[in-house]
Amino acid sequence: MSGGEDIVSDSLSKDPGAPPPASESGGLMVKAEEVHKSFGRLEVLKGINLEVKPGEVMCVVGPSGSGKSTFLRCINHLEKINAGRLWVNGHLVGYRESGGKLYELRDREVAAQRREIGMVFQRFNLFPHMTALENVMEAPCRVKKQPKAEVRERAVALLTRVGLGDKVRSYPAQLSGGQQQRVAIARALAMEPALMLFDEPTSALDPELVGEVLEVMKQLALDGMTMVVVTHEMGFAREVGDSLVFMDGGVVVEEGTPREVLTNPRHRRTQDFLSKVL
Repeated sequence: MSGGEDIVSDSLSKDPGAPPPASESGGLMVKAEEVHKSFGRLEVLKGINLEVKPGEVMCVVGPSGSGKSTFLRCINHLEKINAGRLWVNGHLVGYRESGGKLYELRDREVAAQRREIGMVFQRFNLFPHMTALENVMEAPCRVKKQPKAEVRERAVALLTRVGLGDKVRSYPAQLSGGQQQRVAIARALAMEPALMLFDEPTSALDPELVGEVLEVMKQLALDGMTMVVVTHEMGFAREVGDSLVFMDGGVVVEEGTPREVLTNPRHRRTQDFLSKVL
């Protein structure tokens, strides 16, 4: 990487002593600046610029293959960006800056950043050999080394919060898909994140189970949780979202309030997409 360029590449060297970067995110919870991501020769993200304020619920919609989920995974550095910059809660994601150059963080530093970010996937990814309670307790006990009694009390409260106070001793195989996803939400909340990412959290559920998961997410929004939600649930986006982003072909085609985008889309591609899903 040549000096002075704001280009992030997968081949950046690791710097053991560089100081932490100055915050350039302007008090935003998430700031994406010209973010690019490629898999081999396939460019999936082509210069994403987005901002999420603290307490904001941003819903991201678009056709399959538009780059929505990839962008979400870049936010918590599950995927490394190839160019651009990403900040979460004032911290440059995955890198530190020194002398105008970017250096990869060590694995433990990346892990520390991820503790501020909760992520809920399409598939629940619960440990099948653990009860709902044990699934929620696992990360705070193992990663944060918090006292078990304290973690247990909070885990029970979180499961109660998502409507599963009577399922603490149930194993994933004994729960419906909607219940498993609610356990996954409680598990993410157990790490006390500043930001929650949802990657199509209802897409793997039977239609009759979707509502119970969306209801939990609505309550999180009411409680002030900052959320970025990749979703096909336009009703949820309209009711709960503060902002709505339409992506296609690796770019942000349109962005605005849900009311603006859903009722008066400016771009033909947005109009075509919405005509098929509304």
